[in-house]
Amino acid sequence: MNKFLYYLSLKGMGVLNYKDDFISGEEKFIANYFLGLDSPVVFDVGANVGNYSKKLLTSQKDITVYAFEPHPKTYVNLTANIEASNFKSFNVGVGKEKGEFELFDYLDQDGSSHASLYKEVIEDIHKRESVKHLVSIISLDEFVLEHNVGVIDLLKIDTEGNELNVLKGFSKHIENKNVKAIHFEFNEMNIASKTSFKDFWDLLPNYTFYRLLPGGRMLELKSYAPILCEIYAYQNIIAILK
Repeated sequence: MNKFLYYLSLKGMGVLNYKDDFISGEEKFIANYFLGLDSPVVFDVGANVGNYSKKLLTSQKDITVYAFEPHPKTYVNLTANIEASNFKSFNVGVGKEKGEFELFDYLDQDGSSHASLYKEVIEDIHKRESVKHLVSIISLDEFVLEHNVGVIDLLKIDTEGNELNVLKGFSKHIENKNVKAIHFEFNEMNIASKTSFKDFWDLLPNYTFYRLLPGGRMLELKSYAPILCEIYAYQNIIAILK
């Protein structure tokens, strides 16, 4: 009974609501966030096969989406799934700095949505054998300079534990208030990367944090409290520039 109440409480706080995009709140968030925005620009970091990008492209016709996916097999599927003039894809990962890094995935399911720069995600959390790929990693601060990109209306990050490094590699643009909102997952993968919620809280002092709730409602995290914030389970976090 106690365990049941605990899990029920978690769901009420926006944790473990992964059944579908309505329950997670993602579907309605995308629909509502872009209302009134003209020609929004979105970075989809960890685009996988393009499901999130597709929703974005459907939600607003004048949107521009930059998608980043390092996995060689997954990237082929991404480019096959989406062909649009306002969709720009790049076969690279994103992190704190430029370089070549190992990306790990399931040995018997290579090209999954769980591919990570952390071997522990595959072998310790999911308890499966891993295969590795050498992939190119870039920093977004360098990318926006090279591609002359200004304001980012939404930065979405789903990198299986590497989210904090993505933000660290975009620190200049973020500090200059050129990133209006950030959507990232916080879950057990952050144990593998030894990342706490407080790391995000401290890195983004100019943002208000929310958890997505079913139907796109948002629960504001008004102050940092370990008992409420350090929950290593599936949740969608929205950080909006103050």
